[in-house]
Amino acid sequence: MSSSSSVPRLVIAAPSSGSGKTTVATGLMAAFAARGLTVSPHKVGPDYIDPGYHALASGRVGRNLDAYLCGPELVAPLFLHGARGADIAVVEGVMGMFDGAAGEGELASTAQVAKLLRAPVVLVVDASSQSRSVAALVHGFASWDPEVRVGGVILNKVASDRHEALLREALESAGVPVFGVLRRAAQVDTPSRHLGLVPVAERRAEAVDSVAAMAEQVSQGCDLEALAGLARGAGALPCAAWDAAEVLSSAQVTHPGARGTARPAPTPPHPPVIAVAGGPAFTFSYAEHSELLAAAGAEVVVFDPLHDEQLPNGTAGLVIGGGFPEVFAAELSANEPLRKAVSALAETGAPVAAECAGLLYLCRELDGQPMCGVLDAEARMTEALTLGYRDAVAVSDSALAVAGTRMRGHEFHRTVVEPGAGDIAAWGVRTPRRRLEGFVQRGVHASYLHTHWASEPGVARRFVERCRTS
Repeated sequence: MSSSSSVPRLVIAAPSSGSGKTTVATGLMAAFAARGLTVSPHKVGPDYIDPGYHALASGRVGRNLDAYLCGPELVAPLFLHGARGADIAVVEGVMGMFDGAAGEGELASTAQVAKLLRAPVVLVVDASSQSRSVAALVHGFASWDPEVRVGGVILNKVASDRHEALLREALESAGVPVFGVLRRAAQVDTPSRHLGLVPVAERRAEAVDSVAAMAEQVSQGCDLEALAGLARGAGALPCAAWDAAEVLSSAQVTHPGARGTARPAPTPPHPPVIAVAGGPAFTFSYAEHSELLAAAGAEVVVFDPLHDEQLPNGTAGLVIGGGFPEVFAAELSANEPLRKAVSALAETGAPVAAECAGLLYLCRELDGQPMCGVLDAEARMTEALTLGYRDAVAVSDSALAVAGTRMRGHEFHRTVVEPGAGDIAAWGVRTPRRRLEGFVQRGVHASYLHTHWASEPGVARRFVERCRTS
């Protein structure tokens, strides 16, 4: 096993979306794991769904690396945190290799993350409609940024032996090794919906079959030994692994923007219970959130709003992340005992943090189905997609943050909530114009904005402290 700072690693990138990154990355994770390696899975960007497939393939928590949400300085520390104890790490890129946050240059692109991780890149190329031109494409991507090391390519959707021969002949002139050739295979396709792939939690048995098919295709079509050798060429990173307890020791919870002036947090004999929504309806969460809550002194208990009729015993606070509640609106509505329990908890002033799907669940109704009724608002599906990074500032004190706290977030939904903000809003968001968004009432902080608490760990400590005292 390698030292914590020099774990072997690969970044799986592509010229564009739809080239087969998820198939290759997930298949590689599963194939390496099947060989007895401990595989650390990662995903560039804010995507919650691909990490679910990565976790299924590797047996470890899928983690995101997002230079926009967390800042470039946290990418390598968060990577090392996720890769602790791993023999090899596979990082799936996002979109095209050089595509990042709109108008922000390389920020949050796969290329930037590869450079921050000092990791070699394997380029997955959809070769279905080209032959000799593939050499020009690969040459362009390999030479565009000299700091990005393209170690080789995997050709996807290759039609025949003749097609493969033409591609390999062309790529010889580009001087980039071919690590694998994959033929088109229907069995590895995963169903998609309006926001991407269907989460693993909604199709567990089928997802297992899909991941197994990906592993088989990659094992048969790729040179795993050569890929592992490329990964081992990545050197040590010049930083320490992110640690929830360490960052909380210096996190600021009282004054925005003044990090490093910590207020000691008492350690009570009985940690507050914080219930975290899970199950098929609420699959969107970053693992670091629960880790920060636990490091701040909470007992984190996961519950399933589809099936559990009561909150966990002793619940002092509630975190409801993202997911697809619109798909399960009828089932969530039918669980009236839990809806009433959530409403009753909120009425007491207990801290409740809700993001996107959690916001919808707290509304009066969703697509005509009664929800928890904590917020005087209605939610419904639309045809319009709201998607993108956001700069936000807390406009009022809440259980999560004091007014003036700045965070970056991400929106990802086809629903609308009316009204879009309460009498006391959660965030002022620039998209690019400034607007008020979300709700703050009693202990509730509810918003469409997905945030990554590693960027501002004081919100986790503040939330736990509120749970202790509410």
